[in-house]
Amino acid sequence: MRIASVFAMGGLVLSAAACGEAPEENNNAGSGDKKYSACMVTDVGGIDDKSFNTSAWKGLEEAKKANDKIDIKYVASKAEADYEVNLTQYVNQKCDFILAVGGLMGDATSKIAKANPNQQFGIVDAKVPETNVYPMQFDTAQAGFLAGYLAAGMSKSGTVGTYGGLPIPPVTIFMDGYADGVAHYNKTKSKSVKVVGWDKATQKGSFTNDFVKQDEGKKVSDALVAQGADIVMPVAGGAGLGTTGAAKASGGKYNTIWVDVDGCESTQDCAAIITTVEKNIPDAVKEAVVKAAGGEKLSATPGYLGNLSNNGVGLAPYHEFDSKVPAELKAEIDKLKADIAAGTVTVTSAAQPK
Repeated sequence: MRIASVFAMGGLVLSAAACGEAPEENNNAGSGDKKYSACMVTDVGGIDDKSFNTSAWKGLEEAKKANDKIDIKYVASKAEADYEVNLTQYVNQKCDFILAVGGLMGDATSKIAKANPNQQFGIVDAKVPETNVYPMQFDTAQAGFLAGYLAAGMSKSGTVGTYGGLPIPPVTIFMDGYADGVAHYNKTKSKSVKVVGWDKATQKGSFTNDFVKQDEGKKVSDALVAQGADIVMPVAGGAGLGTTGAAKASGGKYNTIWVDVDGCESTQDCAAIITTVEKNIPDAVKEAVVKAAGGEKLSATPGYLGNLSNNGVGLAPYHEFDSKVPAELKAEIDKLKADIAAGTVTVTSAAQPK
């Protein structure tokens, strides 16, 4: 099932000032109504990573549309050393809601939140001890499981691959689910499709060690394709565009599965993207900010956990591959989704949110 609120390529306004602030719209000029400021700090991938930073910003844009008293802006982190600086900058600016994007920002967010207990924070892809930080997490192992089953069913070479940006839980959770989905296909169909780039048992695999450099993504996926993979799932933010671009240029030699945001709406490489393992970050962020702006207290426990049963994660449409995915395989994936949502098929990963 398609989940809502994936962004279109034209949806981002990137012609703002160099600091990354969105242009302000004075929808209440002269009314005296108090604005509610929601300020976002991106991870190093930047606002246009076609991945989790992009989708978090989309959530803020949607929150502003829902309540015109909400003002939004962002600052892009160029390096991990920027996290604390950028978060502190927004504390000093007295932002009402400060959103940290990405699991790498956990430690910095925890530190700044502890020092500012009356400040409301939110964080995507992490959970920290401080009760003033609202966590938005996603059990992407469940949707990754569907993607792995799909890849195994679509592979002609009998080998599929995946790689990550860094070996951190928000990345390896996709890869765990993907590997288990392939294993489930093999068990169900008595097949022997191989996964390269990730070994769930040892938690070892292929990584770019970067979420930005497309040449690194291409380099890693080239190595997987050399091992026989004809479908590759990069979990590496913008670095994964090196893979989708090369796959598109290959003319069908191999194809890809994207992650986070529907790749056919966020990239130019739809011709090589079978589907996307989506995290519904936009709706999670929108809901949190709209609630907070309305005066509702955000509870850090349990926070938000997106899964297949609440459409917090899922597979995007097959787009240009719709006619290429066999009807029987589509039906099996739909059934598998229902079984996982109902709890009759259990998907596990050491990286699942606790």
